[in-house]
This record gives sequence, structure tokens and C-alpha cells, in this order.
Amino acid sequence: MQKLNLPPYDVNLRKMGGKIHIFDPIRKKFLVLTPEEWVRQHFLQFLLNHKNYPASLIKMESGLKYHERNKRTDLIAFDRNMEPLLLVECKAPDVKITKKTFTQITNYYSQFQAKYMIVTNGLDHYCFRPNEKEIVFEEEIPAFTSENS
Repeated sequence: MQKLNLPPYDVNLRKMGGKIHIFDPIRKKFLVLTPEEWVRQHFLQFLLNHKNYPASLIKMESGLKYHERNKRTDLIAFDRNMEPLLLVECKAPDVKITKKTFTQITNYYSQFQAKYMIVTNGLDHYCFRPNEKEIVFEEEIPAFTSENS
């Protein structure tokens, strides 16, 4: 898999049924390794190990209904009151982050109202928060602290 613009970690891979699988510590199971899953798991580890998000406050691939269609968010991190703090949309490294990607996550925002939204393809990461009139981009991805939790 491609090297990402995220800190490396000890990836737990296993070959099962002729396919490579990667372990998801939140769902506690092995998942088929796709380029998007590679990004999702690396970003998860970044949040856990470098931004101090508690695993107990993270939900992976949560379902939602948008315009009568079933969709899913890649990752949601909650604050200690179980209010959505981060809403993360992951793409494969070869997928460019475009206006369509931002539209996708802002559509999800209408249902979750997270404080921050992040889009990443593992190479480029954009963290922003909605304002009344515009999107405000953050200098860096916020750490889990007593102020934002």
C-alpha cells in the first residue's frame, strides 16, 4: 500500500480467503484492505496516538440516511457528552480532494452537526468548521483536550 502523509504505526495485517485484511481496533475485527481502508485506519491511529482521542469515543462507518439514500460516515469522534466533535471523510490516496468531497461531508454535517469536519486522502488533510456564512479552515487537526471535549 502507498506511503501516506500520516505517522506510521504497527499495522496488523492478515491474509484471509486469498485477500489481505487490516485490523480495525474500534470494530475489533479484520476488514478487507482497500486503499480507502488503509487511509481510514491510518487516520484512526493518528487520532488515537497523536491527538489523544479516546477509542471509546470513536465510531467507525456509521450509517445515516440522506435524501432517502443510505450513506455512511467514515469516522465520527465524540466529545465526553457524546456530541459529535469530528466528522471525517476518507478517500483513497489516488482520489483527489475536490469540491464534490467537501459537498459530501457538508451534507453529512446537516445530520451530525460536528464541531469540526475533516476530509483526507491520506496525503492531503483539510480540517474546517462551519461558520454562519462560510467555512473556516483550521491550521491543524485539533487534539482531544478538556476545552473541546
